[in-house]
Formats: sequence, structure tokens, C-alpha cells
Amino acid sequence: MDFLRPASWEDALAAKAEHPTAVPIAGGTDVMVEINFDHRRPEYLLDLNRVGDLYEWDTDVETVRLGASVPYTRIMEHLRTELPGLALASHTVASPQIRNRGSVGGNLGTASPAGDAHPALLAAGAEVEAASVRGTRLIPIDDFFTGVKRNALAPDELIRAVRIKKADGPQQFSKVGTRNAMVIAVCAFGLALHPATRSVRTGIGSAAPTPVRARAAEDFLAAALDEGGCWNNGKPLALSAVKQFAELCSGACNPIDDVRGTADYRRHAIGVLARRTLTWTWESYRDARRTSEGVA
Repeated sequence: MDFLRPASWEDALAAKAEHPTAVPIAGGTDVMVEINFDHRRPEYLLDLNRVGDLYEWDTDVETVRLGASVPYTRIMEHLRTELPGLALASHTVASPQIRNRGSVGGNLGTASPAGDAHPALLAAGAEVEAASVRGTRLIPIDDFFTGVKRNALAPDELIRAVRIKKADGPQQFSKVGTRNAMVIAVCAFGLALHPATRSVRTGIGSAAPTPVRARAAEDFLAAALDEGGCWNNGKPLALSAVKQFAELCSGACNPIDDVRGTADYRRHAIGVLARRTLTWTWESYRDARRTSEGVA
């Protein structure tokens, strides 16, 4: 195994173009596990630790551009307001040591169905900034996951950043694991309300071959909120609507049985998570409305 260590982003792209099979590594929290267990033996490792701008982020009025190597800890500490769903998901990642090294870019590169960042990115409608010596393109998060641990990157492309719109409404994330910490998700669920467009987005992890959205559930809930005038009056959601939303989320799953849980359990758990996160998210929306209207 050869070790490539570019000193700049341009050098990294050149190395990837010359060696398309090279596996990028920064935090190493996924890649090194696979190598240590001999599940993977790449011909080249492409070390990106010296590429400083991958550890930076910047913001404009609407968007956060998050460098591919920004660790979860910094998202939790500095971007909780702008990216609340992703910050919540970051809290659930493994241990403090892993959160100090692991990153959203690495999570996307691995493209595991159980990646903790993926449901939050789907719910937020993120875009992946992919680059090569040929140029840069933006890949909508909905098109990024192509199969189990497969993504839409070309062989000569690297993830440079993730672009995520700042939250314009409440967001939530929750997951089920076999214990409370240091655990891969049995299943996970993310939800974001977008009052500006009166739309709803979801993200489901570890319950299908790829991270997925529950599109029928999103359409149902958006319509229910519109028909009830809920976006405007902030009234409580009907229990029947919450139940229907949860059932539609369960129906969006296509899980398997494995050592962490059965397919039936995953479907049931996603329904429970959907119901709970919708309840929390809607209460947050109602609280924000009451505060903005000066209602105690």
C-alpha cells in the first residue's frame, strides 16, 4: 500500500487524477477500521490532513459551506444555530475522540446506510461539492447515494465541501442503537420543517440499502399543515395526522435483518422515531411562533 500525502488541494486533485483508485483519508474513523479488519486493502491511501482549507467553513446569508474535514465537534460547538439537525446528529457519533476526528465529508465518502450525518443532510437538502482536475460540480444530496457504500463521485473526484442551507425552521434527529454511546445506528431519523417554502423534508438511515427520504410522508404532512392552516396558527397537530405520518415513514423503509436488528424492528422503530421527532419539531415551531408574537 502506497501513501500519498499532498500539501495542497491542487496537489490532492492531481494525485487523485493520476491514481483514481486512491482512497482519501483524513480522520480515518471509517477507512482505518476497514483496513485494520482486513476488509479493505487499497493500493493507495490519499492523506488529506495537510490540506488546510478542508477544515474551514464559511457562511453567507442563506448557506453554510462546510469543508469536508471539519470535525463533528466543531459543528456541535459553532454551528448549532445554523445547522441544528446536523449538530444533533453529530452529538450521537461514537466517542469524543471520534467526534474530534470524524467529519461529514468522510461520512459521505464512506456512504454507509448507517452514517449518522446522512439523515440530517437529507432533511436539510444539502449539496455535495465534488471536485477534480476537470472542475467542480454540485451533487444534490438526493442523488448522492447510489447503493450500499456507493456514491455518485467519479473515480477522479474528491469531496471538497458540503453546502447546507441555514435552518429556516426547527430540525430534529434521533436514532436507535443497541446502547447509548459508541454504537452504529440500528436506524435513524431526521426531520426538518421549512416554513419559508411550507415544505417538509425527512431523512432515514440504516433502514434501506441507502439513506432515503420518506417522500410520501413529507407530502402528506405538508398538505396537512396547509389544509389545517397550521403554518399560520401554530395549533397542535391532530393525533391522526401524526400517526399517519409515522406509518408513511415506516412504509418508506426497505430494511434487512442483521446482527443489530431485524427488518420488522427497524420498520417499527422508524415509525416511533418519526412520531417523536415530529412532536418535538412541531412543539419547537409553536414555541418560536409564540415567542415572536410576544405570547407568554
